[in-house]
Formats: sequence, structure tokens, C-alpha cells
Amino acid sequence: MNDQLKHMSTEVAKGLMTRREFVGRAAALGVTAAAANAMLTTGARADGHATPVRGGMLKIGSGGGESTNTQDPALTASSVPLNNLRAWGETLVEVSPEGEIDFRMAESVEASADAKQWVFKIRKGIPFSNGKDMTPDDVLKTMQRHSDEKSQSGALGIMKGIAEMKVDGDNFIVDLETANADLPYLMADYHLMIQPGGGMEDPGAAIGTGAYTLEIDEPGVRHAFKRRDDYWDSENRGYADEVEQLVLNDATARTAALQSGQVHAINRVDPKVAALLDRAPNLSVKSVAGRGHYVFIAHKDTAPFDNNDVMLALKYAINREEMVDKILRGYGSIGNDFPINASYPLFDDSIPQREHSIEKAKEHYAKSGHDGSPIVLRVADGAFPGAVDAAALFQQSAEAAGIPLEIKREPNDGYWSEVWNVQPFCASYWGGRPVQDQMYATAYLSSADWNDTRWKRPEFDAMLNEAKAELDDAKRKELYSQMGRMLREEGGVILPMFNDFVDGVAANLGGWIEDPNSEMMNNKVMIKGWVTDA
Repeated sequence: MNDQLKHMSTEVAKGLMTRREFVGRAAALGVTAAAANAMLTTGARADGHATPVRGGMLKIGSGGGESTNTQDPALTASSVPLNNLRAWGETLVEVSPEGEIDFRMAESVEASADAKQWVFKIRKGIPFSNGKDMTPDDVLKTMQRHSDEKSQSGALGIMKGIAEMKVDGDNFIVDLETANADLPYLMADYHLMIQPGGGMEDPGAAIGTGAYTLEIDEPGVRHAFKRRDDYWDSENRGYADEVEQLVLNDATARTAALQSGQVHAINRVDPKVAALLDRAPNLSVKSVAGRGHYVFIAHKDTAPFDNNDVMLALKYAINREEMVDKILRGYGSIGNDFPINASYPLFDDSIPQREHSIEKAKEHYAKSGHDGSPIVLRVADGAFPGAVDAAALFQQSAEAAGIPLEIKREPNDGYWSEVWNVQPFCASYWGGRPVQDQMYATAYLSSADWNDTRWKRPEFDAMLNEAKAELDDAKRKELYSQMGRMLREEGGVILPMFNDFVDGVAANLGGWIEDPNSEMMNNKVMIKGWVTDA
């Protein structure tokens, strides 16, 4: 990095230049966007790993919580419970901000030459918060529970390709039905928190190997944790004596909590106020592009969405550019009705971008023979930032095409248990996954518990399994391309935009690292951050 770029990156760190401005100016100097973002990530890591301050209480305010939330990792589907999981639990491995595998409960992993057998060596002497040491058998039972359809686990789809799991001494061994070079990434899925006995007896007990123990559990209100004195990795995590998460689903309330000093960080900053908030004293807005996306999802097994011409009419009617401009305010990019973008390895940028076309929307709607009855789209403020406004824009453009789209506003509380994955057409969001295999296996495999569009195609499933086993990147990329094109044309997901993760941070929060895997430092701000005036 030359002196000019170093100076510019320092200005970004100090809040004197936005990330987008840096990338734009770097491009003028002949630096690609990917390289510019890598420079900033490296800089963020250097700044974020200054000497930690121990002690005090770290508080965050989060949207994405409900009174129906549980501590059961299998059922975690939104931000608040995920932050809770990170506080008390850990997985076998994690994915770093650079997309590499970080070892946690496993200290190493080895694969057979054909990538069909994977051997995870499990750490010794790691205590659960109940005082018992974690064992390879706890790992095995955890994976068995999430492989059981009765668990209703969000990880069920990614466990489908496993033929056998077993323990041999210190090793947890996975034998696959077909090869999969990405298996370690799948084991980083946040549902797969290692629990005593796999959590089979009491999955919501919040007993794990994480840095904190759960002290107060008031779903929909707040969750408080206390640091463990026996935590195995205290040099790198768990700096605050106590951490607390306030559930603040209202965007205005979250912003006010940050401005007043009630919390040290908030998620889902409304893009409409992001620039203004970023100029406030002792505050900054952190924005990082990644794989997250805002969607409208329809059940393909339910009328009228089982009629693909209805779906195509809706897809052509939505004005993606308008949504990115008015809802994201530039904090994101347009989507193309499948959940993969250039952030993913092996992305095919030759897939044509679907354009907004009232004419084509009218054509497909007329061809569908729909009876003209209202097509009800359910939405809530908590579905994603700006979801209600986005639905209103969608309704306006659909009306121009003669499509009778009706918006039904739902309460935030209960949205993720009573509307998402239950009602046939609703707003939602996905944080994305590190690799295409995991994203598709979690949400689009026919047998996945979180197949929230009910789109089930044996041909798609077969290609997904073939792609897992394909070790030639060119052939694998072609398979993923075919899958993306099929989903784009036939699926029940309307994906108008990929969102940046936009968080608000107080100046007295140390250790911040930009992580494209998810919001709030991949939901690890409570375990990796510290209070500088503790």
C-alpha cells in the first residue's frame, strides 16, 4: 500500500472518509474494489487488535428479537438469539473475516484425498459452563441432534449429505455420501453450538463453552451475561465483566439508545439516518458489504405462487434500482432473484441481470390467468430495515403492471415464528453464508427445514450434490451457474437487493473489526469488543 493509500485508510479509521469514498478513490489509483476492501479489513484488524481493556459492562441494542425467542441453537433464526448463542456457545470452527477457517472446539482438521472423510481433532480440557469438560462424544451428539428432523434445526439441510459420524479417541469423524471440499465451512454454521450431550435433554439451557454464562433471559426485552473465570480462550475473547443485549426492534429507539450512551453498539442502522449518525460526536457508522440480502419470499406450493408466470410478473414488476436508492441509500447493490453475488467464490457474473420491465410484468401476469384477487404480502418493520417502505414501493410498481398486490403489516413480535416460513408471501432477510453450497443447502435444498419458499426440484438437489463432490473449480462453477439460473427463473424468492451490514458504534467501544460474514462483527461484538473507559 503506497503512502497515499495509507493516509486514506487512516482517514477511514478516524471517520474522516467513508469506506465507499476510499474504494472510489482507490479505484482512481488503479486499485480494484476487492483489493481496496482487503486493505481496509487489514487496517481494521490492526486497529481493532490494540491492547484490550478488561472489565466493565458492554451493552448492545439489537433489532431482531421476540418474546418467543429461545436459547435452543436449532431454532435460532434472527439477530438477538444469534448474539446470545455467540456469548455462551462455540462451534467446531468459525469463518474469519478473510474467509478462512478458524479452529475453535476442533484444533485441526484433515480430509481424505477424495474429500469424503473428514477428521476433526477435538481440543482437550475445554470446560462447559456447568463445569464438565467437553468431549468428542458431546460433539457427536450435537451433530446427531441437528441431523434429526424432530429438532427442526436450521442446520438440517447442511447435515443431509452425511453418511456416518463417529468418535475415535480424540477425533470426531465425518464420512460423506459424496465428496465435499467445503465441509469445514458447513461446520461453522451457528446452529451447531457444541452442547453437553448434544443438548438432547435440555437444548435451551444455554450451557456451552463460550466466554459468558446467561444470567438474565427475558425474551423480547433483554439478555444479560457474566464473564466466566474458567473460559479457555480469555486472552482473545470475553473482555468485559458483563455484557447485556437490549431488544430494540424500533429503529428510532435503537438510534436514540446509541446517541444517549445507553448502549455501545447497535445493529441495522436505518440507511436514511446513517450519514447523519456518522457525523454525530463520539459515534461512527460501520458499513461492510457482504452476502446479506433482503427478500420477498413466496411458497411455490401455494396458489397463486405455484403459477410461475405470477412469480415472473412480480419479479419483473419490482424496481430494484429504486429500492437500492431509496431503501438502502447506496448501502448495498441490486439483486437478481438468487442468493449469490460476487462476494462468493465461483460466482458467475455472466448470468443476465433481471431488469425492471412493466411490459414484461404485464405480459406474464396476463399469461398467468390469475383471477385478479389480492395477492397478500405480509411485512413488518423488523423484517429488514425499511421493509415497510420497500413493500410500498413494490406495491406501486406492481400496480403499474396491473398486479393487485396488497400489503398486510404485521407486528414485529412473533414475526419470525408466526409469519416467516409460515405465511405464503412475506418479507424476510438472509445474512448469507460463507460458501454457495451452504447457502443453497440451508434454504433451497428440497428437504431443508428452512426451505422458506417451498421450492423443491430434484434436478436442483442433484446438481447441488454433484457440485459438492466436484473438485474441479471450473466444473463446479458451471454447476453453481446452472443452479443460480434455475432458481432465478423458477424459484419463489424475489431478491431485489443485497444489503451492506450497517452498524452504529460508540467511540468508547474498542476492538471493532469489519466482518463481511454478518452484522455486528459476525454477531461477535459482545465477545470480541471491550469498553475503553471500563
